[in-house]
Amino acid sequence: MFRYIITLLMFCCISFNVNAQVVALKSDHPDRHVVVKGDTLWGISAKFLKDPWQWPSIWKLNRAQIKNPHWIYPGDVIVLDMSSGTPQLRLLRETVTLQPGAVEEPLDKTAISTIQLSVIGPFLSQPLVIEKDQLAKSPRIIANQDNRVVLSPGTRVYINKIAEGGNLNWYVYRPGDNLVDPDTKKVLGVEATYLGDAKITKYGEPASADITKAKEEIFTKDRLVATGDDVITNFVPHAPDSAISGRIIKIYGGVAEAGPQSIVSISRGTKDGIEVGHVLAVNRYGAIIKDPEYVKEKDAKDSKSASGLEPGMVKLPDERVGLLMVFRVFENVSYALVMQASQPINTLDSVTTP
Repeated sequence: MFRYIITLLMFCCISFNVNAQVVALKSDHPDRHVVVKGDTLWGISAKFLKDPWQWPSIWKLNRAQIKNPHWIYPGDVIVLDMSSGTPQLRLLRETVTLQPGAVEEPLDKTAISTIQLSVIGPFLSQPLVIEKDQLAKSPRIIANQDNRVVLSPGTRVYINKIAEGGNLNWYVYRPGDNLVDPDTKKVLGVEATYLGDAKITKYGEPASADITKAKEEIFTKDRLVATGDDVITNFVPHAPDSAISGRIIKIYGGVAEAGPQSIVSISRGTKDGIEVGHVLAVNRYGAIIKDPEYVKEKDAKDSKSASGLEPGMVKLPDERVGLLMVFRVFENVSYALVMQASQPINTLDSVTTP
């Protein structure tokens, strides 16, 4: 037996202020949208809103719901009801009753994701940002059973020490590039290079393990890192509550410039208030130039201005060129997916609260 349950979720105006931001419906918004498999929360948001990251304001979500929004499923119908004169969003959820008194459940129990997980999948667990020299303290491969130089899947290896009761599954890493803040020149962390997977067969000092996957060549002296907890894959796009200002420090995928669906790292993390789901504006970092008509006054002393620039130097305004969404956060660095781009996005472009 099928039926629709209409749940009134909220009242909203076409345009109103929230945290000094105007939340506006798109002029060509649909009256309703039937959620299908493959839809994303960002994509649906973009159908109704001019600024998709303002979705939580439309639905009046609390912070717990923003972080764990298992609430929209394939088969649901999102309706914009204008009958009362005040726009209302309603959710029509298709449910099934197995027998009288039974609990009713959505027909498809898998909630839609915020963005396509296939795009960010490799970055949800494998890339690792660690403190400088932290990897040096991790368990390391000291030998292998067949004295091979390159270790491939199926090879038995020996680890210097993994205590009884430790993790069974491990990632194999090698120290990679330093991630440096372009402004302070401080090393924010080391981005370790993911090489493959290993599974412990015997704990001890030394321990034994089998290489189960090799993405790149693995050698003795490479390090092991526990697989750890699952990362967040379902969240609501939202703007930070406070002012955030950072820079893009790396673009991935072997390209010089980023566009929609590109993955980048930014110079801000949990220490700076960044969380999964944060949407940030990308701005072309304004160049610092010399004022062509600047003339040093005869008796003026050379000293930096309040902005820290030398006399006669001017920083041009930043220009907005896109939007990105954070999907994985470390202490000082985060990974983000470029959602929109009006121009190619480069390293050193700034990121700010939109």
